[in-house]
Amino acid sequence: MELSPTAKVVLGMIALGERTGYDIKRVVERSTAFFWGASFGQIYPELARLEGAGLISGSSRGPRGRKEYEITAAGRRALRTWLASPEPQAFAFRSEGLLKAFFGDLAPIEDRLANARRLVEWNEHVLALFREIEAEGSTAEALTYGVEFIKWNLDWWRRHERRLKARARTRPRPETRVRHRR
Repeated sequence: MELSPTAKVVLGMIALGERTGYDIKRVVERSTAFFWGASFGQIYPELARLEGAGLISGSSRGPRGRKEYEITAAGRRALRTWLASPEPQAFAFRSEGLLKAFFGDLAPIEDRLANARRLVEWNEHVLALFREIEAEGSTAEALTYGVEFIKWNLDWWRRHERRLKARARTRPRPETRVRHRR
């Protein structure tokens, strides 16, 4: 069975010990969502597909009958095969803030500055979250990458904001036309 992008994260999370779709989503939001997201609308159909393929098995537990999953031997083999695969590592990064910066010349400088400020604040927030996860004891290599990337990204947005401020200060003011009388 070919693992879909969502199957890769779901199967990996179950192998790490996450048992329900809710558990997977909760952990994804604090870990892989920054580079590999998965919504409830993707997770639950993928759980059914993986179970149908025999890569995970599920059973209802507890008073609510919440379905819990565990990885099967076939699932472990599929996960190991994917982890060892020489697939090309495509880099896909989406940032609406960066897209706005790309089209920035179409917007007033004030809007561009506001966008840069929001991106500085967002990166500060994410860096604080990553530091909190580090403080909880995580030593994940992807977390180290995330911290270093966000620090770089934060620095870039701060420099961009300074460049925009300098441009705003030096931009020509609309001319006041003086009419000469003859």
